[in-house]
Amino acid sequence: MTRRVLLVTHTGRPEALTAALELTSGLMSAGIEVAALAEEADELHTLRRHIDGVIVAAAEAPAADCELVICLGGDGTILRGAEIVHGSDVPLLGVNLGHVGFLAELERENISEIVHRVVARDFTVEERLTLDITVRAGDRVIHECWALNEATVEKAARERMLEVVIEVDGRPLSTVGADGVVMATPTGSTAYAFSAGGPVVWPEVEALLLVPISAHALFARPLVVGPSSRLAVEVLADTEGTGVLWCDGRRRYELLPGSRIEAVAADRPVLLARMTSGPFTDRLVGKFRLPVHGWRGQPRSTT
Repeated sequence: MTRRVLLVTHTGRPEALTAALELTSGLMSAGIEVAALAEEADELHTLRRHIDGVIVAAAEAPAADCELVICLGGDGTILRGAEIVHGSDVPLLGVNLGHVGFLAELERENISEIVHRVVARDFTVEERLTLDITVRAGDRVIHECWALNEATVEKAARERMLEVVIEVDGRPLSTVGADGVVMATPTGSTAYAFSAGGPVVWPEVEALLLVPISAHALFARPLVVGPSSRLAVEVLADTEGTGVLWCDGRRRYELLPGSRIEAVAADRPVLLARMTSGPFTDRLVGKFRLPVHGWRGQPRSTT
C-alpha cells in the first residue's frame, strides 16, 4: 500500500518553500507520496516544477489516506493543520519556522532527521485535549465550534468593556467587566491564556482553564478545573458592548448581548506526532529562553 503525507506550508515564507522542497524530495525518494493543499498548489509551483508527482489533496478531506500531516511554519500554520486533522486519527507534526512555535516538535534544521524518522515510522503519538464550544441564545443552539488552544470571548469595540457572568458546573461564580475571557486547554495554556496571566499547565494534565482578560473585578483569578467540568460565559443582556467569539484565533463568531458560551472537553483529541523525548520542562525553558544558568542538579547523597 502506498504511503502518503500531507504538507501544510506557510507559503508566505521563502524559507518554508525551501524546507518544503527539501522535505518533499527526501520523502518521495523513499517512495512516500506527498500531497499539498489545493489552495497552496499555485504558490507551491516550485515544488511541482522541480519534483514530478506532488499530489493536490482533495478539498473536502485533504488528509484522507494520509498517515501524517506535516506543517511548516509557526503556531498559526500548525493550528491550520489541526483544523484539517480534527476528528480524524491522522497525527500532526509541526516544524517551527516562526518565533516561539510552542506547538512545533522540531526546527528547520531538522528536516533531514524528519525525513529519516517519517520513513522509519520512528515517532510517537500524543493526544491533546480539545474543547467543544456551544453558543446559545435562550434555549436555542445558534453556533457550535471547537478549539485546540482556546476559545475566547472578547469585546468587539475597543472603547467598551464586556459585562459577563462566569459560570462553572452550572453555578455562577462572578460578574466581571473585562476585555474578555479565555477558556483554554493545557495545550493553550502557553498561548493566549499565558499572555493574559494564566498558569502554565503541563500537557499531560487533564484540565480546563478560565482566564479573565484585564478584568475590573475584585475576584478575577485564573481558574483551573477538572476535565469533566463545564465552563460558561454569559454576555449580560444589558452590557453596553457587543462581543465576539474566537476559536484558536482563526474561527470568528459575533456575539449579541444575552449570548451564552459553553465549553467542555471534547471526546476526540488532536493527535500530535512526537520525535523528541525530553520533558516539557526542557521545552518550556527552551521556547521562553528561561534563565537556568548555574543549575547543578539535585544534591548528591553523602551516604
